[in-house]
Amino acid sequence: MEEEEEAIGFLDKVLEDEDVFLLEECELGTPTSPGSGSPFLVAVKVEAGKGLEMRKLVLSGFLASEEIYINQLEALLLPMKPLKATATTSQPVLTIQQIETIFYKIQDIYEIHKEFYDNLCPKVQQWDSQVTMGHLFQKLASQLGVYKAFVDNYKVALETAEKCSQSNNQFQKISEELKVKGPKDSKDSHTSVTMEALLYKPIDRVTRSTLVLHDLLKHTPVDHPDYPLLQDALRISQNFLSSINEDIDPRRTAVTTPKGETRQLVKDGFLVEMSESSRKLRHVFLFTDVLLCAKLKKTSAGKHQQYDCKWYIPLADLVFPSPEESEASPHVHPFPDHELEDMKMKISALKSEIQKEKANKGQSRAIERLKKKMFENEFLLLLNSPTIPFRIHNRNGKSYLFLLSSDYERSEWREAIQKLQKKDLQAFVLSSVELQVLTGSCFKLRTVHNIPVTSNKDDDESPGLYGFLHVIVHSAKGFKQSANLYCTLEVDSFGYFVSKAKTRVFRDTTEPKWDEEFEIELEGSQSLRILCYEKCYDKTKVNKDNNEIVDKIMGKGQIQLDPQTVETKNWHTDVIEMNGIKVEFSMKFTSRDMSLKRTPSKKQTGVFGVKISVVTKRERSKVPYIVRQCVEEVEKRGIEEVGIYRISGVATDIQALKAVFDANNKDILLMLSDMDINAIAGTLKLYFRELPEPLLTDRLYPAFMEGIALSDPAAKENCMMHLLRSLPDPNLITFLFLLEHLKRVAEKEPINKMSLHNLATVFGPTLLRPSEVESKAHLTSAADIWSHDVMAQLQVLLYYLQHPPISFAELKRNTLYFSTDV
Repeated sequence: MEEEEEAIGFLDKVLEDEDVFLLEECELGTPTSPGSGSPFLVAVKVEAGKGLEMRKLVLSGFLASEEIYINQLEALLLPMKPLKATATTSQPVLTIQQIETIFYKIQDIYEIHKEFYDNLCPKVQQWDSQVTMGHLFQKLASQLGVYKAFVDNYKVALETAEKCSQSNNQFQKISEELKVKGPKDSKDSHTSVTMEALLYKPIDRVTRSTLVLHDLLKHTPVDHPDYPLLQDALRISQNFLSSINEDIDPRRTAVTTPKGETRQLVKDGFLVEMSESSRKLRHVFLFTDVLLCAKLKKTSAGKHQQYDCKWYIPLADLVFPSPEESEASPHVHPFPDHELEDMKMKISALKSEIQKEKANKGQSRAIERLKKKMFENEFLLLLNSPTIPFRIHNRNGKSYLFLLSSDYERSEWREAIQKLQKKDLQAFVLSSVELQVLTGSCFKLRTVHNIPVTSNKDDDESPGLYGFLHVIVHSAKGFKQSANLYCTLEVDSFGYFVSKAKTRVFRDTTEPKWDEEFEIELEGSQSLRILCYEKCYDKTKVNKDNNEIVDKIMGKGQIQLDPQTVETKNWHTDVIEMNGIKVEFSMKFTSRDMSLKRTPSKKQTGVFGVKISVVTKRERSKVPYIVRQCVEEVEKRGIEEVGIYRISGVATDIQALKAVFDANNKDILLMLSDMDINAIAGTLKLYFRELPEPLLTDRLYPAFMEGIALSDPAAKENCMMHLLRSLPDPNLITFLFLLEHLKRVAEKEPINKMSLHNLATVFGPTLLRPSEVESKAHLTSAADIWSHDVMAQLQVLLYYLQHPPISFAELKRNTLYFSTDV
């Protein structure tokens, strides 16, 4: 197993390094005629020598893994003859029928591959440009019917072997330690493998062979005699794989349940468990009758990984305590926001460094080192960001607490467990052997293989969207009785989901019509989730883990943010179905480079898009009226609102407020007092975003970027204060006014969950982002803009937010220590 993985790993590495690999092959099933100018043909002509070398490398790697596979089949067949010999004696280990069931078609598969190997080996050893071997692969593919018979019997073979192991000690010893011969040039003469692991090898092998055929075709010229034969072999193999995937998914089936039924894996994933007052990442497996919490064992290099069971609960004994019944957990402290933000900054910076290294064809060792650092930071973020409690209880004992990043996941796990609990389940206790077998099966059964972090993704996977997603939540249908209903919107960011917007509560209805628009900032997002809730006004139903009233999820759904669908100027309307409820919504996307543009207002009568100096002069004020009024309203009734300035306001409300401020309408104060507080917060952000140049000015932007990067605290202090003094008075007074307001908001962080870091994240780009002319020099890729410019903008604002109070008069009175021209 280890040698096979090593051979494949080496081959993959070789293939990745080849430039020719970047050129796509012509579509399978439609051979391109010579001279048609396909990219593949060009690659073959240009890289003919390299193409031949690649064919040899692919075949050499495959031949090495084929030798290992034959040795594995031999090891499986080895006990078959003595077992058959004892079957006719007075003390049989197994019956003939059991032997034939367990070893069904293994002999035939062995003979097919032995013949294939014996014919292919000399061709690879005596390699030259004229070698043909397509007929060997075509013959191998034509014999896949034997595999079909093996696959159809696989589940029964596994179950029979398991039952025989439990009832017969002699067979158990045999099946737990089969000796597999090492390759000819290997130092290891034998390795020990279980029968269960070896029985899985044929199922894995067809997939391996299909991948090799794909690679061979990629490096075989279209006019080579092997090309049509390999193409035919690939077509047969792919059709075979499609057909067996529909019939059986052997990875999902574990061992039998106490009732004699097949125990299957229903769901698995990584969850953060609170264990001994600290956060631990666990891999949780939900089977048809049991929930098992495991962690990966630490293994030495090259060893096969295994899971270690931490605990399990039979589903018959599993209960969900209601929020008011659960015990409080004083030890669950949320991780400080500023530390989470620091991790995000590091991840973004590392991501950019990796991209630069790749663009400059940097050393793979340097890239691996950066990826390792990125993984460490992403892992910490994944471990420390979740805060939503998910408690489960064993009715015979202990409670367990997981922390999740989204209500969506909590609902998914709860629903999956409750659906299984509707069946007639029995309580049971697993013996140590049964538990070992079940935990041992987790490695091959799991469907989630990697921790959900970016560094585990392939380079060609979508980096996600950076910019602004506009979403209108229109209406919902399908509710059976009247309720107080609202929706929340979530998008993924840095590997986990974040709640970004919330509609108003539509009271006592079965057909809510919200028609509310939201603007959501995306940071490499790939999915949008919509959750529909029934609002609970019963104050007795408070969750003791986070002191919040628990609203009931009525439905939830998720859609992929496909760049081609959303990156259009027009609205894209869609319906998301969730538990019989249909929610209608529309969306459109503005990429970050488009959203960076500041467009000055053509009219000079309003306040939006008009220079701040023009507005203050017209109003004869030091701080624009719109800023003063929005700040006053937020401080009056929104300073304790959870997510104030982070949660989007309704776009139509924001546009209505924009219109009355632009018109200087006498009803402004009345309208403000009636308006949702998130809309008022959104209007303030929009005002700063639509200024024709940022509040901290285009002229000083490069100096702010340089100043924040200074290492010496004294030099940084001098520079940052000098830059403030250099601002025009209206800009400076407004900035200091806003700064004090944001500090007052952050004082309420225990209630509103908005720290200085959170506020800097929201307002940094809004106050510093350069106007279009200035920003052109900074535009590289969307991800780069996020990781460089936005990160620095955030840090500048954070510097001033964390600074002791700054007085306008004192600032102007102070002598200049820092005299560099800005």
